[in-house]
Amino acid sequence: MKNQVKQEKILDALQELLNDRDIQSVSVSEIAQKAGMGKGSLYYYFPSKDAILDALIERNYKKPLETAQTLAGQSEVSAFTRMAMLFQACRISSTEFRKQRISSTSADSLHEAAYIHQKYLAHLIAQLKPALTEIICQAIEKGELHFEYPAVLAEISLLVLSVKLDNTLVPSTPAEIEETIRGLVCLLERGTDNPPGSLNFLIA
Repeated sequence: MKNQVKQEKILDALQELLNDRDIQSVSVSEIAQKAGMGKGSLYYYFPSKDAILDALIERNYKKPLETAQTLAGQSEVSAFTRMAMLFQACRISSTEFRKQRISSTSADSLHEAAYIHQKYLAHLIAQLKPALTEIICQAIEKGELHFEYPAVLAEISLLVLSVKLDNTLVPSTPAEIEETIRGLVCLLERGTDNPPGSLNFLIA
């Protein structure tokens, strides 16, 4: 418990520093000072600045990801309903990600956004993919979906949703984002032998 409190103080310190600084300009010494401890003490809890950032990203998006993981085990609920809820968790997580990034067009800020985005995207997909794959497998077993590669389908869906919804790598208008997601749903319908429009509720 004591270790957890210290870890939270370190994460709080980095979060505060990132409010008006980019990650590249923040040093481990500054994080330690902000957390009220020595640099050597900080390394007892985290091996590097990257590890602190990874833990901060994990903490910031913990709630929607836990919701998604819980959904995978609720087999009494329709697979399509759970997929829709998982996609919504992805949307919520991406919205939170956007809120925490500073809007800027400078080269340094764009590089910073891409760096943070890569870590965020890797974490999001790693956490959501097993849950979505399990839901898709359950739908295949019930004959609701017809697809030979459930894990691939899960990963493709999450990649498209994540990249478009966080709107960092490929900046788009709301209309363009909506069009891309509807295109994804259309591909899902065709690839899983479902009639046109039957899966629109996944993005409602």
